Amino acid sequence: MTTSTTPAAMLNSKKAIILFGHGSRDALWHLPIQAVAERIRITSPSTTVTCAYLELTEPSLGDAAASLINVGVSDITILPMFLGVGRHAREDLPALIADLKQNHPSTVFQVQPAVGENPAVLDLLAEIALASH
Repeated sequence: MTTSTTPAAMLNSKKAIILFGHGSRDALWHLPIQAVAERIRITSPSTTVTCAYLELTEPSLGDAAASLINVGVSDITILPMFLGVGRHAREDLPALIADLKQNHPSTVFQVQPAVGENPAVLDLLAEIALASH
């Protein structure tokens, strides 16, 4: 017996990435996060990626997730774009994720460690510092 994958079934298994930053009133502040999203799109055109922000900038994490879910995304990876692991990463983000899981129980949410915890990021920052020395 063979099974076929319908377009609707393929859509329901769609994955996406949300780059999650703090936010700022300064419009230029979020350009680096948007640049990362653009590099993901160029490197992997089939990957759906969007940005979301904790405060002062739209969209919020909840709005970004809802928009993705509304177009059939069912598996969302959230990458906190924080260098430091402060209160936002330790307290605010887990509360937001709990709300997302409660409001969208059929969606899988995966939260990566903050970028500042990634050894590759730390190595690159050290390399940049040494290059300017």
